[in-house]
Amino acid sequence: MQEVQQKLNRPDWIRVKAPTSAEYKNTYELIRKHKLNTVCEEAACPNIGECWSQKHATVMILGSTCTRACRFCNVKTGIPDLLDPHEPDNLAKAISELGLKHVVITSVDRDDLDDGGAGHFAECIAKIRAKTSDTTIEVLTPDFLRKDGALEIVVAARPDVYNHNIETVPSLYAKIRPGARYFHSLHLLKRVKEIDPSIFTKSGLMVGLGETKEEVLQLMDDLRAAEVDFITIGQYLQPTPKHAVLDRYVTPEEFEFYARMAKVKGFLMVSASPLTRSSYHAGSDFVKLRAARVASLAAS
Repeated sequence: MQEVQQKLNRPDWIRVKAPTSAEYKNTYELIRKHKLNTVCEEAACPNIGECWSQKHATVMILGSTCTRACRFCNVKTGIPDLLDPHEPDNLAKAISELGLKHVVITSVDRDDLDDGGAGHFAECIAKIRAKTSDTTIEVLTPDFLRKDGALEIVVAARPDVYNHNIETVPSLYAKIRPGARYFHSLHLLKRVKEIDPSIFTKSGLMVGLGETKEEVLQLMDDLRAAEVDFITIGQYLQPTPKHAVLDRYVTPEEFEFYARMAKVKGFLMVSASPLTRSSYHAGSDFVKLRAARVASLAAS
């Protein structure tokens, strides 16, 4: 049955200013120079002006075309690009030139590749470490569904943070994330901790798709059972009329409730606000995450 789009007025708390700063333009030019894809652009992130003005960008490797067709995502779907063998070197050079202290590397889904692109992730991590050893690295990977050994390849490269987004509650998976499996994503996050407990794990979800508060709280419990350290919760924004219909705008007060509950449930870090995205303030949040672990260990 076709969904009916209800016209919802965007509230003031979800509005952002158009990017105009010189720093934004400089970041834009460096990204073009090194021929990098960014999820900031591909996913039409509302925070691009703020982040690029601060020289924060989430790079997207493995091409710009995804093999999945998630109902929430603005990244194009189709026949994927050929792998660029120079991408890891170009990425390392760009990070050095931008002077990034923390970088987030994500990718499209590459179900066409035997390892789902895991080896390419590992090579990017290695090249960055060789070029700028002080840069901390966060990966935001696909689920590597039916790609035996792929997760282990990325974990062996030892990123500082391993992020994989759960995206939504299980009751909405068939509609919102039909190519994925909720419990597979939970297992992936749990496996990271089993292999290397020193790596921080992180996951995020969107709200405003029709989920209930009770479902969000149960999802938090599921993530904590998988020993996830950091949860991000943000407002879903419909990219185009062809994407999943927006059910409602979640109020700032409800986001504050989720943030309090996440802390009670034991997450080391939580970011919950209308404009929160997986990589929003990732660099400063990593510093806080590391400090939170030290404080937690000292208290135990």
